[in-house]
Amino acid sequence: MEFDVGARLKQIREQHGLSQRALAQLAGVTNGTISLIEQNRSSPSVSSLRKVLQGIPMTLAEFFSSDDLPPPEQIFFKGDELIELAGELKGTVGQVSFRQVGDLRSRNLQILHERYAPGADTGRTMLQHEGEEGGIVIRGQIELTVGDRKQLLGPGDAYFFDSRISHRFRNIGEVECEVISACTPPYL
Repeated sequence: MEFDVGARLKQIREQHGLSQRALAQLAGVTNGTISLIEQNRSSPSVSSLRKVLQGIPMTLAEFFSSDDLPPPEQIFFKGDELIELAGELKGTVGQVSFRQVGDLRSRNLQILHERYAPGADTGRTMLQHEGEEGGIVIRGQIELTVGDRKQLLGPGDAYFFDSRISHRFRNIGEVECEVISACTPPYL
């Protein structure tokens, strides 16, 4: 089942009583950006969609959530119960997938199963937010930039940093990269 980013953004914008122009002003983007996303003529990067949603305000997790989420007290999750947060978002090049463990409405820790297609990244705009995040590369390679430091990580390699420092993830390899990560407080 494909997630319609454009229809969802339009639905949320209208629920909040905002015109495209009003949302664009609140988010600090052009109203053309909002229009292109809603018409599915532009597939926003993770950071671009997050910037648009900050005008509402809303997290990516809330944006991709639906009423059929597992209850907050759920402890164990099957693979098909993970919540896809970015199935239809594209980085600068290629597909990025963030599958979240559970519903975060009552949680302070976000755990993600991340996949980056060859050439994919989190967008040209560096990510930056409150908290800390860490992860372990399961397969493939990921280039992680944190501030002015850059490192290519492979299977078994890990990272842990202050998320207030601007950062970016890029798969510069030729195979899909898979990462298990955690972030507190939840960011996406």
